[in-house]
Amino acid sequence: MADSERLSAPGCWLACTSFSRTKKGLFLFSEIVLCLVILICFSASTPAYSSLSVVEMILAAVLFVFYMCDLHSKISFINWPWTDFFRSLIAAIIYLITSIVVLVDGKGGSRIAAGVLGIFATLLFGCDAYFTFPLKQQRHTAAPTDPTDGP
Repeated sequence: MADSERLSAPGCWLACTSFSRTKKGLFLFSEIVLCLVILICFSASTPAYSSLSVVEMILAAVLFVFYMCDLHSKISFINWPWTDFFRSLIAAIIYLITSIVVLVDGKGGSRIAAGVLGIFATLLFGCDAYFTFPLKQQRHTAAPTDPTDGP
């Protein structure tokens, strides 16, 4: 039993490191780190806004684990591209609104830092939504035309 665990551990580590090097892996890892930094800034100034960072960090971590362990291919009743798209789109919109509210109020250095980092999070989540848009990934090819057909 210990031998099989020892043999599977490098495979798990390889899967983790190989996914974290993909574009989607980099997006999710960056979102987790940025949400953690924003959470620290919000906790220092206004704990009321910190729930957004906690929820988005947890959702990004769950999706990171699902994609890393290839669980998204085993759970087929969830449409993963649309789920990830709506998660990142809603996060971008809510971070934009929260950051504007925090920056307009502008009390304290950590609040302003959290607001500016929230704008960066808006851009990051927006780029993630753009690159994961499911209909954009479906490439349509034009039907071949015959140049001899003509009027």
